[in-house]
Amino acid sequence: MRLHDLKPRPGARHRRKRVGCGESSGHGKTSGRGHKGQKARSGGSIRLGFEGGQMPLIRRLPKRGFNHSAFKTVYAIVNVDDLEQFDSGARVNRELLEQRGLIKGRFDGIKILGRGKLTKSLTVEAHKFSATARQQIEAAGGSVVPVT
Repeated sequence: MRLHDLKPRPGARHRRKRVGCGESSGHGKTSGRGHKGQKARSGGSIRLGFEGGQMPLIRRLPKRGFNHSAFKTVYAIVNVDDLEQFDSGARVNRELLEQRGLIKGRFDGIKILGRGKLTKSLTVEAHKFSATARQQIEAAGGSVVPVT
């Protein structure tokens, strides 16, 4: 079997509805739009959530509560196995991580997590460290420098 032999299953594809092609087509005269009214007109569509003049549901429900998402702190995540690519004795900071493409985009800080193994002695500067990441960096002979 080749790509050009592939066909959709029988009944999976339907013919396009050809409206306005005479009465005998079944879609003539009003072309499936019914008689008169807003939805029969060209450009006659109503916006999402419109309820015919009745007060829409979104405006009937009370608005309550508070959302902290505008104030949350977003951390760029870097795992210990990602740090393995740096030379032994290197000082790993935000600029170096961005150059290597390990972090990108907008964030408030960097957090180092403990997935993987680290065999090189590195000085790592970050805002937060997980307990296992801290142990692995120090066990490999490196040091942890918290950034404030």
